[in-house]
Amino acid sequence: MRALGAYMGALAKWMLVGALIGCIGGVVGSLFHLGVGMATELRLRHGWVLYLMPLAGLAIVALYKVTKTEGKGTNSIIESVHFGRNVPAALVPVIFIATVLTHLVGGSAGREGAALQIGGGIGHQAGKLLQMGEKDLPLATLCGMSGVFAALFGTPLTATVFALEVISVGVLYYAGLVPCLTASLMGYLVSRLMNIAPTRFAVAMPELEVLTMFRVAALAIACAIVSVLFVRGLHHTEHAAEKYLKNPWLRVVVGSAVLIGLTLLTGGSYNGAGMETIEAAVAGHADALAWLWKLVFTAITIGVGFKGGEVVPSFFVGATFGCVAGALLGLPAGFGAALGLIAVFCGAVNCPLASILLSVELFGGGGLAYFAMTCAISYLLSGYCGLYSSQTILYSKVRAEYINRRTRE
Repeated sequence: MRALGAYMGALAKWMLVGALIGCIGGVVGSLFHLGVGMATELRLRHGWVLYLMPLAGLAIVALYKVTKTEGKGTNSIIESVHFGRNVPAALVPVIFIATVLTHLVGGSAGREGAALQIGGGIGHQAGKLLQMGEKDLPLATLCGMSGVFAALFGTPLTATVFALEVISVGVLYYAGLVPCLTASLMGYLVSRLMNIAPTRFAVAMPELEVLTMFRVAALAIACAIVSVLFVRGLHHTEHAAEKYLKNPWLRVVVGSAVLIGLTLLTGGSYNGAGMETIEAAVAGHADALAWLWKLVFTAITIGVGFKGGEVVPSFFVGATFGCVAGALLGLPAGFGAALGLIAVFCGAVNCPLASILLSVELFGGGGLAYFAMTCAISYLLSGYCGLYSSQTILYSKVRAEYINRRTRE
């Protein structure tokens, strides 16, 4: 009876904590979604806003310097969970404002990297206010990540497993299952109350058959290679920018000039998150080199100091590549885009379980076997590359061996 009482107490505690953090995360995540949406609409209505990119970049650099949050990002949230390091309270408003500014002037970035930072910051600070100990504080941080991610994308199951899986690949923080699921569901429900539409796509799924499986496997192999190119492209561009343009003020101005030039060259198709292009790809329409252009735009945007996320750009890259490559392999173009979106995301973040759940929440369960096979192949062939250098891969991808290593940039 004492043991049962202890478990019931833990259940009540974490459901209350998860609900509280998820509610806060849902409100902030919804406001963030609306802010990014309004910034994007303003940019599309007034093309001249593009030329404010250097000023916006300088403002972002100044904001991080004034608040002493330079170098803080998603890796800081992961390290907080790993090592109990503090997450500055200022990181939440700073990444919120910086990401909105990036979208306002046409930077090629997503929202979810910012969502993980906003959510992790909210969870961490809430845990401190609730005077949680060093063993419980990381779970509060994970709750925040789940809640805001679910609010932004409308994918509560993916948000739950992604927060548990992305920290240490190979081991799930099962102690966080109840609190993170509670926070995700609460964040999702709050976002729906605030009229944030969940992300969903309609794609016809082919029947399960041998020839289609071989075609899907071939596409998954190609997408794994693209995911490595995506990750390496982002990291190498950032390192090169820091090496050759050491001054952050100069770096963001030069990067802005390059992005403005590329925008004029390409007609603005690769600025912002690019959700409309993802929708077109899933509908079966994509330019052959759209995935490569998006990779270039995102690498420069993030590399020179603008803020945002890398996951939606990975959706863009995967969907457009999958649309074109899938059609060449004899797959329906829209189905290939769906597979590519999930495969490149999986290879970039090393989260196969979250990726499989994402496929169900975005596209339904009709093609689950194909998506699962795609995730398994992409996860294996992407090796130890990853978007987040603080992410730990505990077990080898090719044998039953404990390796405990960081992802390779």
